[in-house]
Amino acid sequence: MAVGVLFWISNLVTLVGSLISGSIPTTASAAAGMHVHETQWVVGTLIAHVNDAAIIGYAVLLFPVLKKYGEGLALGYVAFKTVEAVMLLVAAATILALAATSAGDASFSLAQQFWANRLGALAYIVATPILNYLLYQSRLVPRWISILGLIGVALLALGLLLGVGDPTRGFQVGQLLVIPIILWELTFATWLIVRGFSPAAVA
Repeated sequence: MAVGVLFWISNLVTLVGSLISGSIPTTASAAAGMHVHETQWVVGTLIAHVNDAAIIGYAVLLFPVLKKYGEGLALGYVAFKTVEAVMLLVAAATILALAATSAGDASFSLAQQFWANRLGALAYIVATPILNYLLYQSRLVPRWISILGLIGVALLALGLLLGVGDPTRGFQVGQLLVIPIILWELTFATWLIVRGFSPAAVA
């Protein structure tokens, strides 16, 4: 149940924090003016990046369950989730630095934020198939949930290849490719809260 709750927290704080802070600036000149709304950016960013702690939390809680079906893969999952959380934390620190001052090279900071987020996304793309493979093999949850996760992460990877997530491009239809993986996370989380892992598989 705790894993499911943390997955929900991860998604909810990201959504709420993003709504508070608003869209990431697409140009250096726009970024240079972020300090005018510093409080809004700080509050939104700090709320959104409670996600980082949630990521570490559910990865650690999943490890003792998953290691029974492949300790090396389970450890790899935790490692890549840790990389993901650290990269997201770096991205958050960059945004907070931009919001705190109008000085400095905003172009460099935007690039640093973009690549930190992108590396975090790449770590997610590696970790998520590991999790779904172990879930599929173990039958800890119904296999259709694992299949949904594999499809979702494949679509997310396709979106990244198409450049989705680059703030300088604005909204793109390809951003809709993110929806399936979000639906998978919420489905997986809700299943764990309501039903939990299969008792037979755990035994």
